[in-house]
Amino acid sequence: MNVHGATALVTGANRGIGRSFAIELLARGATVYATARTPELIDIPGAEVMRLDITDQASVAAAAARASDVDLLINNAADTAGGSLVDGDPDAIRSTMESNYFGTLAMIRAFAPVLARNGGGAILNVLSAAAWSTVPGNTAYAAAKSAQWGLTNGVRVELAEQGTLVTALVPGLVGTPTLYDFARRQGIEFPDGRVIDPADLVRLALDGLEAGEIEVLDPIGAEAKSALSGPPRAFALG
Repeated sequence: MNVHGATALVTGANRGIGRSFAIELLARGATVYATARTPELIDIPGAEVMRLDITDQASVAAAAARASDVDLLINNAADTAGGSLVDGDPDAIRSTMESNYFGTLAMIRAFAPVLARNGGGAILNVLSAAAWSTVPGNTAYAAAKSAQWGLTNGVRVELAEQGTLVTALVPGLVGTPTLYDFARRQGIEFPDGRVIDPADLVRLALDGLEAGEIEVLDPIGAEAKSALSGPPRAFALG
């Protein structure tokens, strides 16, 4: 897909990976709807800012009606703080699954007809290498990302006939405030070169999307996928 001249909608654009997506898309000549539950926190010149809660069906429907010219959907928004599956807060676990899986699905279901009318376009889902392993201390997040990976593979098959490219971005450690906050709480220190900058990740993702790739992996993502041929293992954060 050619990003230049595309019209993209980015969820969770108020910070981190989503903000980097919106900025890079604009730099590559795309029109951008930058969305978040708290749109007042979005400070991206040139983007059209919209309020959007991907877990609220009415909010999703309103976004699809307003952004009827979209031909590129970036599903980035997600709750990342699910905690432990065995003894964590059940509400936090449900919230993580609700945003990562059901929120992504709601966006795809709402925008698939929009993409079809606009020539097919593309969807990029922001996943995690944790989908192929797990994360001690945040196993609920890893499980939700596993479900989102399965969702991504399913809708890729279902949307192929309408010409929609569905790409999974599967990064390892991305240098966002969310990651660093989690690391501080867990007492984790990252080795030099282990964490990828969000802007670098986004450039990698958009290059892959423009090349028609269905999965885009950073080095840790590639390690995690190659390890699937062996016994299950936890994701090494430190």
